[in-house]
Amino acid sequence: MQERVKLTDAQINKDLLRSMEENPLWYWLLVGALGLAVLVAFAAVAYMFNRGLGVTGLNRPVMWGFFITNFVFWIGISHAGVMLSAILRLVQAEWRRPATRAAEVLTVFSLMTAMTMPLIHAGRPWRVMYWVFPLDWARGVYPNVRSALVWDPSAVFTYLTSSILFVFIALIPDIAVARDRTTGWKHVLYSVLALGWRGSVRQWKLQLIAGILLSAVILPIFVSVHSIVSWDFAAAVSVEGWHSTVFAPYFVIGAVHSGVSAVVTVMIILRSMFKWQDYIRLEHLDALAKLLIVVATTWFFFFVLEFLFGLYSLEGPEIRLREMQVFEMPWAAFFVAFLVCSYFIPVPMWLFRSVRRSIPLMIFTTVLVNVGMWLERFIIIVPGLARKQGLTFTWGGYTPSAVEIIIVFATFCMVSMLVLLFAKVFPLIPIGDAKEGVVLEDEIKIGKVKVPAIMRED
Repeated sequence: MQERVKLTDAQINKDLLRSMEENPLWYWLLVGALGLAVLVAFAAVAYMFNRGLGVTGLNRPVMWGFFITNFVFWIGISHAGVMLSAILRLVQAEWRRPATRAAEVLTVFSLMTAMTMPLIHAGRPWRVMYWVFPLDWARGVYPNVRSALVWDPSAVFTYLTSSILFVFIALIPDIAVARDRTTGWKHVLYSVLALGWRGSVRQWKLQLIAGILLSAVILPIFVSVHSIVSWDFAAAVSVEGWHSTVFAPYFVIGAVHSGVSAVVTVMIILRSMFKWQDYIRLEHLDALAKLLIVVATTWFFFFVLEFLFGLYSLEGPEIRLREMQVFEMPWAAFFVAFLVCSYFIPVPMWLFRSVRRSIPLMIFTTVLVNVGMWLERFIIIVPGLARKQGLTFTWGGYTPSAVEIIIVFATFCMVSMLVLLFAKVFPLIPIGDAKEGVVLEDEIKIGKVKVPAIMRED
């Protein structure tokens, strides 16, 4: 990168381990506030389990609401880890270095949060075992293997397992650094987790190979997970607006759009919290914003396809659904807000270099993207179910209850809290990657000018 700061190994260790070694009051107050919000949500969940799903806004015919919207949203956020770490690692993009760990950690915690949503939505989570395992053949309670809902647990747990392994493999050298700087029980813990790492040539080679192999293996999982989530909708042919063959790529690229935006938001916040200006630089935000322009435009192309395919069919119920989404309140307001927030405000702003290098404007646009992408999932799910048919007793709308709002809000608090707690135990910027970038940096002379460059032996 063009704006590197000359740093020694000792300075890198000191800066990137600061989040683990210092204990500012604001950190614990923030974690406490987020934890309190999570506890309130646990109380709301317990109340719902005791009283039943009647305390939510779910009712015939809208049986999916905030919970499933949130499930799809957090699965989408989790795709940032693969996009920024696996793919960019394979193509050896130099600017990936400070973003990879945050993206990988966000992947793991987003997946964990996403999987709580179907359990809560079930109302009786102990019966979710019938969703996957055929435990009661006598009564015929066994899963329909043709349903995409049965594929969800397999895909998500495979993705979660591979993502945790991916994070751990990349963490080993950094855990060894923490091991050598700690004493007492922390030293024992890090010694166990470091797996005898001593930084030998053979160990570095094996760690590099493992990272590349995991990057390659995780890519098909990355594509399959959100494709399967999209088939939860596309395979439900009884719901207008859902049975679209373009849903799989549409959901996958939308997930990357929201996930990368979330990583940028997290990076900016961490940069301010832990004074990582020398590591998360404006040039990194610039590069990520350029990537987001491409991803967002590709997503918008698929959105237009999905919308036009519904109109092209000339089916009455399909056209009626589109009219409902675009012209009837409150769906029309949500529809306009979703488009404006996820594309028409951020992408034109990212075209300007001054915006891409502005901390306030980047955090504004990336948060706006995820507001829009959450609304996108909402207007796909609820209006599709809230259709009017011949029998009037099936007519119904959806208004989320306070219980649902509390639980959904708490999922954002929980992911934020888990990221902050992770930063207290492990470095959130890869120390090994930061040092490698310093080792590889060099200058080459072009004419009379010296230009920063990366020297790599392949």
